[in-house]
Amino acid sequence: MSFTVAIVGRPNVGKSTLFNRLAGRKLALVDDTPGVTRDRRPGDARLVDLKFGIIDTAGLEESGPDTLEGRMRAQTEAAIDEADLSLFLIDAKLGLTPADETLATILRKRGKPVVVVANKAEARSAEANLYDAFRLGLGEPCPVSAEHGEGMLDLRDAIVEAIGEDQAFPQDEDVAVTNVDLQQSADEEDDEEPAYDETKPLRVAIVGRPNAGKSTLINRFLGEDRLLTGPEAGITRDSISVEWEWNGRRIKMFDTAGLRRKARVQEKLEKLSVADALRAIRFAEVVVIVLDADAPFEKQDLQIADLVIREGRAPVIAFNKWDRVEDRQEALEDLREKTERLLPQVRGIRAVPISGLTGSGLDRMMQSVLETHRVWNRRISTARLNRWLESMQVQHPPPAVSGRRIRLKYMTQIKARPPGFVISCTRPESLPTSYTRYLINGLREDFDLPGIPIRVSYRKGDNPYAPRKKKR
Repeated sequence: MSFTVAIVGRPNVGKSTLFNRLAGRKLALVDDTPGVTRDRRPGDARLVDLKFGIIDTAGLEESGPDTLEGRMRAQTEAAIDEADLSLFLIDAKLGLTPADETLATILRKRGKPVVVVANKAEARSAEANLYDAFRLGLGEPCPVSAEHGEGMLDLRDAIVEAIGEDQAFPQDEDVAVTNVDLQQSADEEDDEEPAYDETKPLRVAIVGRPNAGKSTLINRFLGEDRLLTGPEAGITRDSISVEWEWNGRRIKMFDTAGLRRKARVQEKLEKLSVADALRAIRFAEVVVIVLDADAPFEKQDLQIADLVIREGRAPVIAFNKWDRVEDRQEALEDLREKTERLLPQVRGIRAVPISGLTGSGLDRMMQSVLETHRVWNRRISTARLNRWLESMQVQHPPPAVSGRRIRLKYMTQIKARPPGFVISCTRPESLPTSYTRYLINGLREDFDLPGIPIRVSYRKGDNPYAPRKKKR
């Protein structure tokens, strides 16, 4: 991207709505409640012929640095320092407030280009309040309606004028080279790839109950206070993605809102946060389930793990807050026994004790993530599978139903991520689930597939001796 734009303003002026309008997708949570956004969310924007990066920020509020509002303000100021241009949103329907004038002072001190955007300009009282924006001393306001998409052409012209045409529109040679690189990347992706490619970015989602330490864990990885943290439960609302490298491997990590029991989720805003977290799980490859080492394997923890497994993601368990545990050897043995007993559907799942506060165990956790991802992508040849299937039937033949033996004739892997297998057999509806578990456990042990979900389905083969319809 040629430049970056930060969307700033007081709470409930429509910053996230404008962010979604420029991004072309509903990425940020939007609600009538003030202060929905807390972390700064990056994204890619397109406005007519402009392409640039955008940052959605929390609403600016006057408060002490130790309070939640004060930490949100620090995140907003960090976004202003990071961006090349700020879109200063005001509410044209309500007019200027003291909070607007305070933020205008902060922006003037930064000395960076600013575009005043008068949102909600479709209201009848907006025209009178529009002229009050000149008092801010930041130039002519640009009236828009982020909800209805009005005034976007004027906003585009205002951005170009503020940032300059040289920065708004890169040189044609650079654009041509970029297009060639993208085309080459697309062609390479069409070619047949090996079973596991270490050059591709790895998508990792961090999930768990509220106040389990998910945001603190990601901040420790990044080495900065990128995500909002604190002793309050339920601080994170949006699923925020951050990109970094670990031992040369590109990682895209998603921080998600804490998942409470469904019966306790009543407010609309929390429902939106949970839906955003579930969407992050579906788009991730590896999901790190963060458990509180002081109270692990509560009912909600097991339900979250079961959700990840049913979605087919590669799970890794992280026992956070390990620095609080006193008798660590005894606690570790107890956790290993509970892991094997309570999660039999992913036998051999990797579980690592960590501390997001001190940073201990993080390298072991990332190594477990990469190893689990490698197993999750593993493919097995059809010849090996059929030899294995024959030996499994010799050791333990399928049961006879109504005096007739069920025959397993052919087996192949139909997909990886997670490994899925289909077996051609006679009367698949009569095969008991216990025999399926026998096959899954055998696959896990003989082909080294620990700690990931394995799916086995059956298909009835065509009978060549079935009577055909006689020709007339």
